[in-house]
Amino acid sequence: MLDIIISNGILITMDGKGVGIINDGAVGIKGNRIAAVGETADVLKNHKAHRYIDATHKVIMPGLIDAHMHSSLGILRGLSQDVNNWMQQGLWPFTEALTEDTAIAGSMMNIVEAVKAGTTTICDFDRSMEKLIQNLVKIGVRGRVASTINAMPPGLSKLAIGELYPLDSTVENDLYKKNVDIFNEWNGYDDNRITVLMGPQGPDMVSQELLLEIKEFAEKNNTMIHMHVAQGDREINQMIKRFGKRSIQYLDEIGYLNPKLMAVHLTEATREETQFLAKKGANMILCSGSIGIIDGIVPPSAEFLEVSDRLALGSDQAPGNNCNNMWNEMKFTAILNKCKARNPSVYNAGKVLRMTTIDAAHAIGMGDEIGSIKVGKKADVILIDMNEPCLAPLYLAPLRNVVPNLVYSAKGSEVVTSIIDGKIVMEDRKIVTVDEKEIVSNAHKGALEISKRTMDTYPEYNTPLYKLMMEDELY
Repeated sequence: MLDIIISNGILITMDGKGVGIINDGAVGIKGNRIAAVGETADVLKNHKAHRYIDATHKVIMPGLIDAHMHSSLGILRGLSQDVNNWMQQGLWPFTEALTEDTAIAGSMMNIVEAVKAGTTTICDFDRSMEKLIQNLVKIGVRGRVASTINAMPPGLSKLAIGELYPLDSTVENDLYKKNVDIFNEWNGYDDNRITVLMGPQGPDMVSQELLLEIKEFAEKNNTMIHMHVAQGDREINQMIKRFGKRSIQYLDEIGYLNPKLMAVHLTEATREETQFLAKKGANMILCSGSIGIIDGIVPPSAEFLEVSDRLALGSDQAPGNNCNNMWNEMKFTAILNKCKARNPSVYNAGKVLRMTTIDAAHAIGMGDEIGSIKVGKKADVILIDMNEPCLAPLYLAPLRNVVPNLVYSAKGSEVVTSIIDGKIVMEDRKIVTVDEKEIVSNAHKGALEISKRTMDTYPEYNTPLYKLMMEDELY
């Protein structure tokens, strides 16, 4: 007897080389695993269940994977756009006003936003992870987390642009210990629903000595390293000044370029550097929306894909990207790369959908557990209502329009049900594990606290955005 059978839907399995569509498909779930997949008639004939879900005019597909998110920064949404130096002249003046409570509030809001849009796995990369991880547990999402490790002392927001960062060994050692403690406490929690990675923030922000220690820990404990790599000209400038070489060359020399590395962004990587990293077996995490807004750059993912398909999409953070919605990332990724290549046939809808499902699962080291609907895999499944105007009408012959409409038309609000690890987390668009209104209210309260805390100090930075707001009605 199965726990759940979802039937009569358009089943996108993501099994095999394509998207694996069954026009009238069904999925059976027992415990936290997928126990049956196939034509509706066959599954219903061979199995019984405690609960049946009718998916008529709905898509059944694997839950989406957000391979890179800084969830706590949701509390700073909309405070760092339209500026040339996003981090130092946009984000840093506000991060110094963050408290643990406001970070937790922002994180909870971002995770709810993501789950409501169909995300079932979040690779959260953040500070205060020992607290933020509780949000993932409460909501019921799958988390693959890393606690940020850097050697950056407080009070750097007024550092001159281009000046070499001071690195503080006490800071990085404390943060490294925190990441290790979180690993020891949480890795493997709830039958591997929560797993923990190592999180050096970037090669420019951590000493070589500690990077080597982190690498040794990851190898010994069979975990991965989640790290920004070549994420901007700021990083490259720091690397050349400090080490006399660019990020990817440096990481190769210290043994970092291997399948355990999740290299995030590669914004400033050259074609040669990108393909060298891919040939070494490292994985690329692409955040098209964030880098497009922050830097006006299309990262070299096409160059990476010439060598490897171990590429995943991430939403990054709300102060730069403004949303944590993987449908947004899929559409951005497809359009920006078509424009860059001047070729509408590249980054087709099916390929981009794989970047948030099965290809993403492989890139984050979980391809054997999630990313496709296959017997034996974890039951992370979403239902999407194709009766929504933006996804209608429906064609199944002579061509199917299901996948293109999902990638180019879906907003996220069409996701009606989310099952994570075999448990229903959202049903009829309502998250059943937490109080959404309370979460949004807490975020508003946190924003008010940050506003009061920065009211006197922020004008001192005289940032481009502040000038724009003072001088121009557009802000």
